[in-house]
Amino acid sequence: MGKYRVAVVGGRPAPVTGAKELGIDVVLVHEEGAYDVAVAQHCERIVHAPLDDGQAILDVLKPLHDERPFDRVLTTTEPAAESTGFVVDSLGLPGVTEATARALKDKALTRELLDRHGLSPVRYRMVNSADEIAAFRAEVGERIIVKPVDGVASLHIHPVDGPEDARKAWEALREAGISKVIAEEYLDGPVVSVDSFSYGGRHLTIGYSEYRMNDRYVEWEVSTPSRYALPWLAELRDLTPKLLDAVGLTEGPSHSEFVLTPKGPRVLESHARLAGSGAPELVRRAFGLNLNRMFLTVPLGIDELPQTSPEPLGGAAVRFFTPEPGTIDAIEVDDDAADEIRRVPKGEKLYVFLPYLDEFMDTEVAAVIGKDVGETVPPLLTVADCVSGYVIASGRDADDAVAKCEAVNDRIRFKTS
Repeated sequence: MGKYRVAVVGGRPAPVTGAKELGIDVVLVHEEGAYDVAVAQHCERIVHAPLDDGQAILDVLKPLHDERPFDRVLTTTEPAAESTGFVVDSLGLPGVTEATARALKDKALTRELLDRHGLSPVRYRMVNSADEIAAFRAEVGERIIVKPVDGVASLHIHPVDGPEDARKAWEALREAGISKVIAEEYLDGPVVSVDSFSYGGRHLTIGYSEYRMNDRYVEWEVSTPSRYALPWLAELRDLTPKLLDAVGLTEGPSHSEFVLTPKGPRVLESHARLAGSGAPELVRRAFGLNLNRMFLTVPLGIDELPQTSPEPLGGAAVRFFTPEPGTIDAIEVDDDAADEIRRVPKGEKLYVFLPYLDEFMDTEVAAVIGKDVGETVPPLLTVADCVSGYVIASGRDADDAVAKCEAVNDRIRFKTS
């Protein structure tokens, strides 16, 4: 029996590797069939509940908590944020409360709290019709964005330049079954993110990354440390803790996105979780701190939260392969494409977004080919469509890492029709 006991709700995969060696007993809460059963070797047990149903999760955890109390109930998956907060509150544990999870998920509530604290001014309004969208656009006097108030993964984002765009955006959102819509002024500039960790109400900013994305705002490359962020680093390190205080976050990982506008950094959104797209591994490579480990060890007091933000040791990048949509006729791979290449076996069900990533920790340049001949490449409408594979690289700096990813992308060619 370990010294500590935690419940981890969901995850792809749950970052629980090595927990037993640290004296942590993990009860994983997940949906049946939605996780790799091999994760069981890292867990005390696995119990099943819908990830978005706080009461159902509480019902399976409460008897276990009564037998031997949990030190923490944690999640790092977006669908379980509020439900996990409900359980944290119900059991009276430290961690991310339901109110904080909701403040981060509801983009209007995030904006309201920022306004209340005099942070990151952005004009916004909840809208209920094409006419209301058009009226807000006229009031702002320039391009606006409309999107779901609780949207994720770059889905259903519509730029609006006039009444016709307003009508099309409203119809598209209604067709997608989205009822709560927020309109915001368009924030012009590069998007950067800051990965932070908090403990006892103290926030440590760690990594800072930038993105390349398509015209649908789907991010297909992440690199760190961000070149764009560098001139704004002092402002970003000042604004991020104030943002986290405003939403009431006191503990755990967070991932905050900003647009670097001509008027300075503006909050795009924030999440009380580890970032996706392999970001914790990029941060480990570039800054030397292991966020996946810290997710468990810092809240439990096994590891101390460092006092100061780390300086970069080098650079790192991940780039998804983005072949033309269609059926794959051939995949050409040059002999020297990467230090290590893995292929996902045809038809294998993947429970992780970036398969084999944890096997590449000591590999400078590694690639995964996620599709096979005869399989279909979907159009890139959301980050979840980045399924053709990826390359991850370390470098002297971010530019060097990006160049290595580009070189691999040139040496692995998908032919589609």
